[in-house]
Amino acid sequence: MTRPRLGESTLAALPREVARPRYDRRDLRVGVVHVGVGGFHRAHQATYLDDLMNEGRALDWAVCGVGVLPGDERMRDALAGQDHLYTVVIKKPDGTSQPRVIGSLVDYLFAPDDTEAVVERMADPTTRIVSLTITEGGYNVPSADGSSDGSDAAVLADLRPGSPPRTVFGLVTEALVRRRSRGVAPFTVMSCDNIPGNGLIARDSFGTFAGLRDPELGRWVRTAVPFPSSMVDRITPVTTDDDRHEISLRLGLDDRWPVVCEPFRQWVLEDTFVDRPPLEDAGVTMVDAVEPYELMKLRLLNGSHQALAYFGYLAGHRLVHEVCKDPLFAAFVRDYMDVEATPTLDLVPGVDLDSYKADIVTRFSNEQIRDTVARLCAETSDRIPKFLLPVIRHNLATGGEVERSAAVVASWARYAEGEDEQGRPLEVVDRLAGRLQEAARAEHSAPLSFLRQPDLFGNLADQPRFTTPYLAALRSLHDRGARETVTALVAGSGTDRG
Repeated sequence: MTRPRLGESTLAALPREVARPRYDRRDLRVGVVHVGVGGFHRAHQATYLDDLMNEGRALDWAVCGVGVLPGDERMRDALAGQDHLYTVVIKKPDGTSQPRVIGSLVDYLFAPDDTEAVVERMADPTTRIVSLTITEGGYNVPSADGSSDGSDAAVLADLRPGSPPRTVFGLVTEALVRRRSRGVAPFTVMSCDNIPGNGLIARDSFGTFAGLRDPELGRWVRTAVPFPSSMVDRITPVTTDDDRHEISLRLGLDDRWPVVCEPFRQWVLEDTFVDRPPLEDAGVTMVDAVEPYELMKLRLLNGSHQALAYFGYLAGHRLVHEVCKDPLFAAFVRDYMDVEATPTLDLVPGVDLDSYKADIVTRFSNEQIRDTVARLCAETSDRIPKFLLPVIRHNLATGGEVERSAAVVASWARYAEGEDEQGRPLEVVDRLAGRLQEAARAEHSAPLSFLRQPDLFGNLADQPRFTTPYLAALRSLHDRGARETVTALVAGSGTDRG
């Protein structure tokens, strides 16, 4: 059955229970340019702005999305065909769901279509924030001396004199150059990616890029452009065709790219902006320093995702709630949080860590979300070094326990072999997939091969207090499988040290 498309002209046809913008979108003006419009941005940042707009506020803070990667063309087409409206569906653990049409995104520019339009949109004085969800691996730029250092070839191409900008670094830097030459204040660059000190990393990345273009420009970017750090949190799985079908039935309209998410959302943001909307009135926690909150989230929530992902997949689970509803894996994740992650954290203002950890297990157990284990297993080379290795290094330095963390790294190595416990191939989705698989398979004849990748693990291969439990866990995974390995860890007896 063909249904009408979601759009301005069909909003009135929505069922009464479906929330929709209470403001006239013709009154909106762009104030934010967001690079990397995916499910998370649309379920998180855009919903906070939509909340304010529904109160008749922040009408000059609408969002213009920007895509820079070839795959972003699909988002451009999906949104353009429905006036940039889309549905967020909050799925609750009790089986009920709450659909809501979001109107804060009003435009989308695909950079390969028109680079000049993107730069001028950013350079426009009305744009006061350029925000980013470009993934943990998206901040890869040349080193300060201009060497590639494994940087993306497109980033290096953006540094060639006269080359039109194609990457986020080239686009943002060129827009800042134009604003500066026109006497317009710089916009704030706001990273919303899961990286410790994401604002500092963004400043370093953009400052380094600008400095390679012109050293004085680099100094100006580092000192004049605000780069607040943030902590963002809302589980937002990949939208499936089943989601689209279910939402289409619910709306009576066709939404080409809705978003499904959990009820929980959190945003902690450093209050260092040239200008900003009143985000605190929409529930954002504005702080002087975000580090305690971001470390809490990265080491507890993101670290726990890694703790359950590879063990869970190897044991046969394919959905996150299946793993967390399994008492064995839930106990292991809680042990990791309590014994190894929590001791690395300072007090977090206004947060009860015991309640926060209990909520994590509850959130992971929400079977309505249907988040996939495979999603958590993807791009691990960008995740474990940021989420788990800081926990390991802290505990090695302070005499803390590392057995569970070492076992998680071993589970990644076992998964990276590209074969499950029945000998069937599994897909390793990672920018370093070939190298990871080769190193993981070499462990059988050359122990610690996987750890001898200094760009990922530093000197962990030379730390016996880590390598001993790592090798024991890896041996147990090969000999006894994931479930028995986790059983031994939870029982407190450790893995078989042979």
